[in-house]
Amino acid sequence: MWFVFAILSSVFAALTSILAKIGIDGVNSNLATAIRTLVVLVMAWGMVFITNTQAGIMEISKKSWLFLILSGLATGASWLCYYRALQMGNASKVVPIDKLSVVITLIMAFVFLHEKVTPKSIVGCVLIGIGTLLMVL
Repeated sequence: MWFVFAILSSVFAALTSILAKIGIDGVNSNLATAIRTLVVLVMAWGMVFITNTQAGIMEISKKSWLFLILSGLATGASWLCYYRALQMGNASKVVPIDKLSVVITLIMAFVFLHEKVTPKSIVGCVLIGIGTLLMVL
């Protein structure tokens, strides 16, 4: 089931890029990011209440709070940079560079989470890197 959600995530991410590129025309990128974030905030809390999981907030450990907050800050920084890049450049060039996050994530997962690096993941990282260069140059 995780694979279905991962595929849906990629489809929605692609839609995000195209819809954002159209919507950001003539709008300050920071304001556009704030509007997008507000919509995501309402949607996320809506899902919490629809699934009746709001009581779980009291069970979150201090460590989880810290890392969820840091993750939120990283997400915010990513979105601000992404929208600015989209406003300044072509979506067909910005998106492939943004997807280098796959390569960076694999490296960080190896270094910080001690996940296994396989020959297959190394080849995948190299191909993503080469593909990004080919699309951007």
